[in-house]
Formats: sequence, C-alpha cells, structure tokens
Amino acid sequence: MAKLNVFIRICIAVLLVLGIVYVGTLVDFIFKPVLSLFSVIIIPLMLAGFFYYLLRPLINAMEKRRINRSVSILIVYVVIALLLLVLSIGVFPSLRTQLVNLVNNAPSLFANMNEQIHKLEEIPWLSSLLPGDISPLTQLTDYLNQGFNLLTNYVSGLFSFVSNFAIILFTFPIILFFMLKEGGKFGQRIVSFMPQRYKDEGTAVMSEIDSALSNFIVGRVLVNLALGVLMYIGFLIIGLPYALLLTLIAVVMNFVPFIGAILSSVPIFIVGLIQSPSTAIWSIVIILIAQQIQDNLVAPYIFGKKLDIHPLTTIILVLVGGDLGGILAILLIIPVYLILKIIAIKLYEVFIRQRKTEASPPVSSEPIE
Repeated sequence: MAKLNVFIRICIAVLLVLGIVYVGTLVDFIFKPVLSLFSVIIIPLMLAGFFYYLLRPLINAMEKRRINRSVSILIVYVVIALLLLVLSIGVFPSLRTQLVNLVNNAPSLFANMNEQIHKLEEIPWLSSLLPGDISPLTQLTDYLNQGFNLLTNYVSGLFSFVSNFAIILFTFPIILFFMLKEGGKFGQRIVSFMPQRYKDEGTAVMSEIDSALSNFIVGRVLVNLALGVLMYIGFLIIGLPYALLLTLIAVVMNFVPFIGAILSSVPIFIVGLIQSPSTAIWSIVIILIAQQIQDNLVAPYIFGKKLDIHPLTTIILVLVGGDLGGILAILLIIPVYLILKIIAIKLYEVFIRQRKTEASPPVSSEPIE
C-alpha cells in the first residue's frame, strides 16, 4: 500500500509539471518579456560565472592576507587591464597582421589549394585507389564546403552572442564584481528557503555544485591552454603559416565540447594543404597527438575522478544541446548536467534514508522488567 501511495504521488507531481507547462504555452505572452530579458543577460551572466570561478581563488587568497575583499577585486581589475594593455601592444598586432594577411591572400590561397589538389589527382597510386567516376577534387571540395558551412554557422553563432557588445561590456564587470564580493552567499540564500530538516543536505548539495563547477571551469581552461601550447609548438616545428592565429582559434573552439575540436581542424588542414600536402598531413598528426596528450595525460591529472563524465555521455549531451538551443545550449549543457546529476544523487540518498527510517521499527522507551 505504501508503494502504491508513493507511485500515485509521483504521478500527480508529473501531471502537475505537465499541466504547468501546458498552461505556460497558452499564456506565452506573459513569458515573452522574461525570455527577452533572459536572452539579454545570459551572456554577461555566463562570462561573469566563468571569470568568477577563475578569479575567486585569487580574491580569497588576498582576503586571507587581510586585504579588503572589494579592494582585492579592484586590484585584480587593474592588473587585468594592464595585462590587456600589454597584450594589445605585444601580441595583438601579430594576430591582427596574420588575420589581415589571411583575408587579403584568400584568393591566391584557394588557387594554390586547387593546384595542390590537381597534383594529388596526378599521383598514380592515389588515383588507382579511387573509382573512376569519383574526382578527388570534387570530393574534397564538397567536404571542405561542408566544413566551411559548419564553421560559418559556428562563427555566426558567436557573432550573434556578442551582437549586444555594449551591454555585455558594461554589465559583465559589474555582475562579476558583485559575484566576487558576495562570495558563497548565493548558495546560503538558496538553502535558507529550504525546510529546516533538509538544510544540511541543501548545504552539502550547494557545496558539491560549487566544487564541481569550479573544477570544470578552471580545469577546462588549464586543459585548453596546455592544448594550445602543444599545438603552437608543433605548428612552429612544421612551419605552418598563421600558426598563432590558428592556435588561438583552436583553443577558443575547444571550449565547445566534441564539436569544437573538429571544427577547429578545418582551417588548420586547409592552410596546411595550401602550403603542401605533407604540411596538411603533419598538421593533422600534430592535432591528434596534442588531443591524445590532452585527453590521456593532462585532463586526468587536472580533473582526476571529480568529473566522471563518459565520452559517450558528452557526445549525447552536445547533440541534445545543439538541437535545443544551438551554440549557447552546447556551452551550458555539461555544467547543467553536472548540477542535475548532483541534485538527483542527493535526492535519491535522502529518499533511501527516509525509506530505511520508515521501515525500521520504533525503539521502545519503556523499561524492561
């Protein structure tokens, strides 16, 4: 009878959720302003959350040295501004030069690529491996067009994210300042709304979520930086043109799970092929070696067992996120999965504990004669 009651309560809860969703679709005009507000602030919130977990250890360390937390944040802001100034003088000009040269030389680069492909068609052993009705030039062009389409959609998505650049520029530092200033009070405020008997579990859940997000974001940055260093060294060794620009593109794209690594390989392969087929092959070899070092040596050392996500789970999450909300959902899907996983595990533990408590017989307080 108790099992039946639990099943009925679960069914009622599911029906209530479905009913709320259905009613929400009927009065969508109420939620449109909320969705518009969400679409405006989601990018500044994402950036603020990203840098919050990167800068929080530094702010906490400065606070332990008896430096006021607000003053610590302002000092970090000034240091970041100075670093950006140094980069704008030392690194950005080189990137800008490579980008301008790449754009200006695009017609001649594509002409050289077609010439390289024609040379490949003239190789006897390579032509013998392909059916007579298939042209390597046509096939490779089709593949490159598909890659360019994916890359264009990705870049278009990025530009759509930063279309409200002024709003992001002014709101992101302010949001980040208050997030760093408040510290971990946000989780405490959420726990304060919970019933008294569940506050300990709520505090543990918020602590686990905070730790998981911190490990994921900081670890991801370190892993991508290590990947960028490995790829840049390899590209310099083989003499790949635009090595710094292509490495930066690869590092940024690699923040998108699974898809980013594939998309970033497209421009690298094309630039390598334009120079020579051997350079293209070696560039792919370097990417594969760097990815293997990242996945098998660097990532396990940084993440350890704290973020136990199976690669198949990552692929499924990325596909689902891409179908639901494009690039934005792909970026958010893994952190959301980590949060929901922690909550689900804790709810299951609480449920099992309650079942054991209800099943155990009450202890009699009467004295034994």
